[in-house]
Amino acid sequence: MSLRRSSGLVGAVALALALTGCGSSDSKSDSSGKGGTRVFAADNGKIKIPADPKRVVATGYAVPVMIEAHAPLVGISSWKRGEPMMSKKDLATYKKVPKVAGELATETNYEAVAEAEPDLIVIGVPAPVLGDIDVKRLESIAPVVAIGPTVPSAWRELSHKQADAAGSLKQFDAVKAKYEAKAAKLAEKYKDVLPRLKMGHVGAYGETAKGTFQREFGSSWGTNIAEDAGAKYYGKVKKKGPGSRAVSEYPSLEELPESLGKADAITYSVNPDGSVPEPVKYVMDSKLWKNLPAVKAKKTFPIRYTEAATYGSGMQTLDAIDKSFAPLLNR
Repeated sequence: MSLRRSSGLVGAVALALALTGCGSSDSKSDSSGKGGTRVFAADNGKIKIPADPKRVVATGYAVPVMIEAHAPLVGISSWKRGEPMMSKKDLATYKKVPKVAGELATETNYEAVAEAEPDLIVIGVPAPVLGDIDVKRLESIAPVVAIGPTVPSAWRELSHKQADAAGSLKQFDAVKAKYEAKAAKLAEKYKDVLPRLKMGHVGAYGETAKGTFQREFGSSWGTNIAEDAGAKYYGKVKKKGPGSRAVSEYPSLEELPESLGKADAITYSVNPDGSVPEPVKYVMDSKLWKNLPAVKAKKTFPIRYTEAATYGSGMQTLDAIDKSFAPLLNR
């Protein structure tokens, strides 16, 4: 029930994520409800949900969040792209929990959801994709809260809302604290180096067939966690769009010198196994790339796990960033 961030969908949907009517994460108790209920502000309105859910179904981006938060899951959607970023324990949980939906929102198995007998359903897909789900049918099974992604860096607030809805903030906060401690440690480690560098980032979702590359700015997928470690990314999108298009753009390869020519250092997204995605290789194979000042100065750094959208997976990204940036301390 996820949104696949293939290069095709990035232009059409995934980078056009805009949550409309996103409510506050604040909720209030409703003492009149049996067993305790509360009103929760979600993308789909203010929804009355159990104050202490016992059987939760989660989909999309909510899946890894709920697993890390130890929510009482009885059903989840498939989330294959997140598997490389899960701990062994979380991956074991992911594999064990029954799958009630596939990778796409259209692959929802409503009968399987009903059989799971949830008392809460948390949908973690972008607002534009919500239309692919029969929300009314799900609402006939259990209360539904939609909490989907917006700009990439917003995973912090959104994951908090998702864990809050499931009544699982205790474990969530524990993982968050570990992430923040690790990020603070790295920021201290690189305080004399990173803040002085004007950085740029090449993302993994350019379209080689169209001759474009992905330039990511601050708060984007490839940059937001590095920023927690002290990295400073310069520039901004020329023409902002909704969601991820507010923090990344797709210039033609010929515009590479104009886009990244002022960068002191350049980071770039790589796959979880460290291999270079084709859209990034397309850029790095060009003469224009080789002539960039940062490249000539040998200040280019690969970053793994750039799709991390939870505190747990983000810690793996921080480890990858530390390993990549380590040479800076010897210069």
